[in-house]
Amino acid sequence: MSVEFLWHERPKPARGPKPTLTLDQIADAAIAIADAEGLAAVSMQRVAADLGYTKMSLYRYLPGKAEMVAAMLERGIGDPPDLSQRPWREALTEWAQTLLGRYFGHAWALEASTGTRAIGPVELSWLESALKVLPEGLTGGERMDAIATIAGHVRAIAGQKGGEQMMTEAMTLVLREHADRFPAIAAAVADPGTPDQAFTFGLERILDGLEVLLGRRV
Repeated sequence: MSVEFLWHERPKPARGPKPTLTLDQIADAAIAIADAEGLAAVSMQRVAADLGYTKMSLYRYLPGKAEMVAAMLERGIGDPPDLSQRPWREALTEWAQTLLGRYFGHAWALEASTGTRAIGPVELSWLESALKVLPEGLTGGERMDAIATIAGHVRAIAGQKGGEQMMTEAMTLVLREHADRFPAIAAAVADPGTPDQAFTFGLERILDGLEVLLGRRV
C-alpha cells in the first residue's frame, strides 16, 4: 500500500488530459456511500459511477481501494481541536470528546482505522496534538501508551453507540424473572445513577490514574 499520495500532492501531468477531479472530491463521494450503506459498499467502481466517471479514471488519482479508504479517513475524521493554552486534563478531555463525535458522525471510521493501513498527516496530527499537552514526568513509551489508552476508550464507546441502552433494556426484561440468580446485576440495574455516563466516567478514571502516577514522580 502506497502512502505517498497522502503526503505529497501529485504532480500535474505534462501531457495528456488535465485532471478533472480532486482527491477530496473522490473521498467525499466515498464517504457519502459509507455513511449511507457502510464501508463494504465502497468500491472504486461504485465511487466512479457516483462521480460520473469510469473506474479506470480513478486510478489517475490513487492506487486502489485501500488508499481510497485511507483518504476517506483523513477527510472524514478531520483535524484535531486546538488544545493550546489548556490544562492537560481539560485538553485531553476535549480531544477525546471531539474524536468520539467524529466517530459518531462516521461509523465506518472505526473499521477503517484498524489493521495495517496507510497513515496520513491528519491522523498523525491527532496523536501529535495529544502528546503535546501531556505534562512532563512520563517516558516516551508511557506517553504513547497513555494516548493509546484514551483512544481505545473512545473507540470502545463509539463501537457501542445505541447498543448499551438496548443491552440494559434486555437485561431489565430478563431480570424480572431471574433477578435472584444475578443479584449483583439486579442491584446495579436498579440503581443506575446518571445513565449513559460510561464515556465520561471511564475517561475521568484514566486521567485520574495519570494524575496519580505523575504525582508520585514529582
